[in-house]
Amino acid sequence: MSTDVTAKTPAPAPSGKGGGATDGGLWGLVVQGMRRNMRQYGMLIALGLIVALFAVWTDGDLLLPRNVSNLVLQNSHILILAIGMMLVIIAGHIDLSVGSLTAFVGSLAAVLMVKNDMPWPLAVVLCLAIGAVAGAVQGFFIAYGGIPSFIVTLAGMLIFRGLTEIFLEGQTLGPFPKGEQKIGNGFLPEVGPDTNYHNLTLLLGLVLVAAVLLQEVRDRKRQKSFSLDVLPRNLFLLKLVAVTAAILTVTLLLASYKGTPVVLLILGVLVVGYSYVMRNTVFGRHIYAIGGNLPAAKLSGVKDKKVTFSVFLNMGMLAALAGLVVAARLNAASPKAGLNFELEAIASAFIGGASMSGGVGTVLGAIIGGLVLGVLNNGMNLLSVGTDWQQVIKGLALLAAVGFDVWNKRKVGS
Repeated sequence: MSTDVTAKTPAPAPSGKGGGATDGGLWGLVVQGMRRNMRQYGMLIALGLIVALFAVWTDGDLLLPRNVSNLVLQNSHILILAIGMMLVIIAGHIDLSVGSLTAFVGSLAAVLMVKNDMPWPLAVVLCLAIGAVAGAVQGFFIAYGGIPSFIVTLAGMLIFRGLTEIFLEGQTLGPFPKGEQKIGNGFLPEVGPDTNYHNLTLLLGLVLVAAVLLQEVRDRKRQKSFSLDVLPRNLFLLKLVAVTAAILTVTLLLASYKGTPVVLLILGVLVVGYSYVMRNTVFGRHIYAIGGNLPAAKLSGVKDKKVTFSVFLNMGMLAALAGLVVAARLNAASPKAGLNFELEAIASAFIGGASMSGGVGTVLGAIIGGLVLGVLNNGMNLLSVGTDWQQVIKGLALLAAVGFDVWNKRKVGS
């Protein structure tokens, strides 16, 4: 019996320490690494190809500093929603109410700041708290009431849209105070000598490169200490070079215009914070557990109801933040704000690697998915593509992403 098992045991994979491959050199390592990490890098490669294609088709207009800055400002609210939606989908649920909740919080902010002259910092805190309460109420019905999230959040979508109309009385309300406007339209201030670049943005870019490289090296060492699979050394170095080049390119483009948008800093904090929670905390692991295998998670002692409740509370707070960003950028609250935001956020999560069955996905993947949609929107606008065809193309992109996920699962299963 033991001889039989030994005969069927596959040969050990090449160590990550090696610098070359016996069957193809660096290209062989690249192909091998891509196959092992197809899910992780597939959409990142797709994003790079989409950027390259639209850069060519628009004669470089896509990568003009002003357009890159506008790209960040135009898509920041969807990226914020996508982070929260990714957590919801990983937990095995869905939230259809975020677009209406975004509009509701924007209308509430307008009533507080414009009609009642409430100081904007206090109004922002109050709006975030109300968004969290709205998410908590939905989470309570889902987690403790046993009502499917689709039904609860569909009801929430209708309720919050109606409340938005009631608060605004069918009218657009604005303008907002200058402090609130900076959340959606502001940039970091100029500091230091005149270098024809935004110095603070250059500094932040260099700090980000150092932090990312350090984290990648640490993660690799930690994975090797636990005898986990790591990328071959040459492919790992290629990855570091590509990441560094991408960060420095975006940094120089932003620094060539007005610098770093305030909302980009907010997004950066959210990405770092939520990535840490999902990768390194018990709460994050519990979210993956209940989405991947709920019965097993319960048997392991995971408090699934508490986790689900917390996930929807968090989604409500992020929807409120997105509502404040949208209202600040438009400098007004509108009854029609937030339309289809929930669909954009859900599409971003699935394009970024989430699975319909739950238990799969990353925060960075949600950002990549949102950027794919954002670049598609921006590029097609620059090419004067009609909104009708834009919807068709985005729908095909979503279908392709989910189809790729299904194909990848079947391939791994076989």
